[in-house]
Amino acid sequence: MKILFKNALILTMKNDRVIRGEVLVSGEEIAQVAKKINVRADKVIDCEGNLLMPGLKSAHSHSAMVYLRSLSDDLSLQKWLNQIVFPSETHFQTDDVYHLTKLGLLEYLTSGVTAAAEHYYFPPEIVRACEDIGMRARVYCLPNCARNNFAVSRDLVLSTRGKDCLVKYGLGTHAQYTSSEEELKILSKLVHEIKEPIYIHAAETLKESDDCQKEHNLSVICYLAKLGLFDYGGGIYHGVYLTKEDVEVLKAKHVSVCSCPCSNLKLASGIAPIKHLYKAGINVAIGTDGPASNNALDMFREMYLVSVLSKYREKDPASLNAFAVLKMATVNSAKMLGFNRSLYLAKGQKADMIMIDLSRPDMQPINNIVRNLVYAGNKLDVKMTMINGKILYYNQKFYLKEDVFNIYKRAQAITNRIKRYLR
Repeated sequence: MKILFKNALILTMKNDRVIRGEVLVSGEEIAQVAKKINVRADKVIDCEGNLLMPGLKSAHSHSAMVYLRSLSDDLSLQKWLNQIVFPSETHFQTDDVYHLTKLGLLEYLTSGVTAAAEHYYFPPEIVRACEDIGMRARVYCLPNCARNNFAVSRDLVLSTRGKDCLVKYGLGTHAQYTSSEEELKILSKLVHEIKEPIYIHAAETLKESDDCQKEHNLSVICYLAKLGLFDYGGGIYHGVYLTKEDVEVLKAKHVSVCSCPCSNLKLASGIAPIKHLYKAGINVAIGTDGPASNNALDMFREMYLVSVLSKYREKDPASLNAFAVLKMATVNSAKMLGFNRSLYLAKGQKADMIMIDLSRPDMQPINNIVRNLVYAGNKLDVKMTMINGKILYYNQKFYLKEDVFNIYKRAQAITNRIKRYLR
C-alpha cells in the first residue's frame, strides 16, 4: 500500500532543519521524501502544514508494570523493590504480562513512541503483546538461575538475530545487586558464546554504587566490565553515579547509556551526568522506565527533564541544546535498540513516523520547532503515530485489531487480583 503525505513540514533528524515537502510511504518503508512527489497513491493525507518526523523511541521500559501505577509510590528504590515490586511479581499468572504490556503500549502510541525496549519477565508474552499491538520493540531475556534457563534465553535471542522483524529479542539482566557473581559469570560466558551485547540497570543509586565498591573494591561499571559482560557492547539504564573511569570504560566498550530522569527523580535516585557522557562521545539515549516508578510513559516529559536537569546539574544553561536532546530520544535510542533502519525520516528507512499538530497553542507561535518540541511540547501534540507503515493512532483514535476498552478491562482485573496480596 502506498500512502502519500502532502503539505507537510518535515524534520528528518539528519540535521535540525525543518523543510516543507511530501513523504511517500510504500509498505513498511519510506519510499521518497521530496518537495513534490508525483505518484498515484492508495491513500493521500493532507498534513495541513503539520510536522512529520521520526517517532520517539523509549530505550528502557517495563510496560507491564502498569498494574502498580499509583499503587507503589513515595518509597525509596530498595523499599519499592523489596516491599512492593518483587512480592507482587510472584503472583503473576501465565498471560498477565501479555495483557498488561498491551495497556502500556497504548500509552506509548499516544506519546508518539514507535519503538520501545521492554525489560521484564515472560519475554515471549511481551513479544506477543508487541506484535498484536504493532509496536516495534526489543524484548530483553533475563537469564537467572532462579527464574529462567540460560539456554532458553540464548535460543530466544538467536531466533530473531539477523531477521528483519518488528519485534526482536535481546540479552539482558536486572542488575548487579540482584545477581550473584556466579550468575554474572555464567551470563558472561553466554555473552561470549553468542557474541551479543548485554543490557542492565547500573549505577542507579548511591547505595548500589557504595555496596559494590565495598564488596568488590570496584565501581559497578568496572566490576561488570571485569567480568567481561561488556566485551560485545550493550547498554546500561540510568547511569546516575558514574566516575571518570566508568565513563572511559563505557566509551571503550561501546556501551550506550539510557537516562530515565522522571523515574530517577521520583525515586530520589539522583541526576545523571548527561553532558559529560554526551561530550565523551557515548551514545546517550532516553527512556521512560516503567509506569510503576514514573508513573507515565511520556517521552516529552523525559526530554524536557533531560534538558533542564543537565542545565541545573552543570550550572550551565547551554549544557545541552534542544536538538541534541531530541536526537537522544529518536536516533540515539534507536541505535541503542539496534534498529538502524528506524533512525531518520529518509528513503529506505522504516516508516516509523509521527505527526505533530502545530496548530495547538503550545506549538505557537512558530519560532523554532525543535526547541518547541523539547521545551514546550507534550504528548497531546501527537496527531499520528505510524509504525512499520501502519497508522496505529490518529486524531486521538486507535486503529488496532482489538477494542482498547477490552485491554483496559483485562488490565484492571489483573491489577485487582494482584492488589489483594499487597494489603
